[in-house]
Amino acid sequence: MDYRGWYERDSKEKPFNTIVDIILVSAMGPPGGGRANVTQRLQRHFNLIAYTDMSTDAIGVIFNTIVSAYFRSFSNDIKESVERLV
Repeated sequence: MDYRGWYERDSKEKPFNTIVDIILVSAMGPPGGGRANVTQRLQRHFNLIAYTDMSTDAIGVIFNTIVSAYFRSFSNDIKESVERLV
C-alpha cells in the first residue's frame, strides 16, 4: 500500500502490480487468543472506529432521531409512522 503496488514474487520476471482505485475495508478484534497486534505502520492507512455495545433503547433513540430528521419535510401521516418504522 505504501508504494502503490507490489512485485509478484512467484514469477520469474517479477513484474510490478500497480494498485489503482481500491477501497480496502477490514475488521479486527483485540489482540490475544492467536491474534497479533496491528502495527502503527499498517494502522496509518485506515480510519479506526471503535464502539461500545449499546442497549436496544439507545439504538432506538439514535435511529428514531435520524429517521425523524429525514422525514421532517414529509406529511404528518409519514411523520407519525416513524416510531413503528424504527
